[in-house]
Amino acid sequence: KKDKVVGIFGVPESGILDTLMVIDVEREVPTFLPTQNDTPLGDVEPQVLERVLQIATDLAREGREGRPVGTTFVLGDSERVQALAQQLVINPFRGYRDEERSILDPSLEETIKEFSTIDGAFIVRGDGVVLSAGAYLRTEKEVDGLPSGLGARHTAAGAVTAQTDTLAVVLSQSTGRVSLFKGGRMILSLEPPKP
Repeated sequence: KKDKVVGIFGVPESGILDTLMVIDVEREVPTFLPTQNDTPLGDVEPQVLERVLQIATDLAREGREGRPVGTTFVLGDSERVQALAQQLVINPFRGYRDEERSILDPSLEETIKEFSTIDGAFIVRGDGVVLSAGAYLRTEKEVDGLPSGLGARHTAAGAVTAQTDTLAVVLSQSTGRVSLFKGGRMILSLEPPKP
């Protein structure tokens, strides 16, 4: 528990290591190590979280049509999340079969990136099925302890993860930082790669 874990990462196929992560094990144990009846990811499959983080970091690096993008992905506990959500636009994922809206399907990547320019959040089931895009999250909980300078996306992500058993990935439009929220707290922040 007293250890720190250091990881160095890069974008696959780039040949460049551009991300340094330092984890304080003692601080992160309650977040990442399950208790007897709990799993650290709730009903979110690990490959779904990995895929969403990859898409968010790609968007942080590339933007969309040369412009920075900000978006939120809410993963898991989808029935409770949908009860808190209201569509800001017509849901572009409504009416498609589950296999046609899996975030794990590489052919859906450009669609996800294009819809990331819409205000509102993506709601993603734990198995990776995208239920909606452009959703406004109406939460009741106030979130304390978030780092200063974070905007509405981060506040909504903290609140929805405090109120449900979800994970939320937020891409900041202004800084390009990718943040992961669980239990009302920001548990991971990835700085954008330097050009």
